[in-house]
Amino acid sequence: MKKFLSMLFPSQSNEVILMISIILGILITVSAVLFFTKKIFPEKNLTELENRTKSWWIMILIFICAIFINNLASYICLAFLSFLAFRELYSVLHFRQSDRSALLLAFLAIPIQYTLAYIKWYGAYIIFIPVCMFLLLPSVLVIKQDTHRITKSMALLQWTLMLSVFGLSHLAFLLSLPDLEGFSSGGRGLLLFLVFLTEINDIMQYLWGKTLGKHKILPNVSPNKTWEGFIGGLISTTIIGYFIGFLTPLQTPYVILTSAMIAVFGFAGDVVLSAIKRDKGIKDMSDTIPGHGGIFDRIDSLSFTAPAFFHLVYYIAYPHL
Repeated sequence: MKKFLSMLFPSQSNEVILMISIILGILITVSAVLFFTKKIFPEKNLTELENRTKSWWIMILIFICAIFINNLASYICLAFLSFLAFRELYSVLHFRQSDRSALLLAFLAIPIQYTLAYIKWYGAYIIFIPVCMFLLLPSVLVIKQDTHRITKSMALLQWTLMLSVFGLSHLAFLLSLPDLEGFSSGGRGLLLFLVFLTEINDIMQYLWGKTLGKHKILPNVSPNKTWEGFIGGLISTTIIGYFIGFLTPLQTPYVILTSAMIAVFGFAGDVVLSAIKRDKGIKDMSDTIPGHGGIFDRIDSLSFTAPAFFHLVYYIAYPHL
């Protein structure tokens, strides 16, 4: 598989090709095991694990496309992901009719944010949503002169934009990071490292929770989350991160630190979205992926892990920028 991918994408580094091969190999193996397990033990309920595996196929294929297709198309793909996530979030938060102008402005912020990432203008990129949009959106809301629930609309709109656009846009800026001497994987390697660890952390927490989980960690938010699952996922993700550290320019202690951080922030992103869904009385954010919920149900953890990972790597490996 590695040889085939190398021929198909000769411009990619050996490390990135190797990692893609490993991921596809794992997915094929897991899918085959699930298929034969269902045939041999039809009474076993494997629905949840099947759904997670299918979702992983979908997300990994999306990010592989974002990595391998041409540079501009990668940013467009990631921006569209933010668009879908923003649309799903605002659709369940029940904004007012008078919020439409501000919502339109928030949507227009998506291409601007990703353009700033594409042209590598870090100074403008990092303040556009947290500062510029933070000041502009409330002003647009006030112009409508509808003060009923305006405070709630201000808070919800800012938070939705930060979570679905600002957080996820760090995936794109990873692709804009400059090459480092001795580090051939570049931004694509970093993106692959982040996405793979975030997704594998979700699976590891689920498997450890199902196997050993007894002590609920947040029973009123996500009843299936346990301390055993969280700790097992943290340890497993950190170990896996250590072995795929070749996708980053980081030294071993920092690889371990960032891998553990991804596990913790991935858990945080998952339970935050679970709290929103429980508040709204819904199971999924949407039915964008039939049978598997919405896009944001699949990438909620990335909205937390992406900015945390980006800024830690940026601080450690790119201090000269």
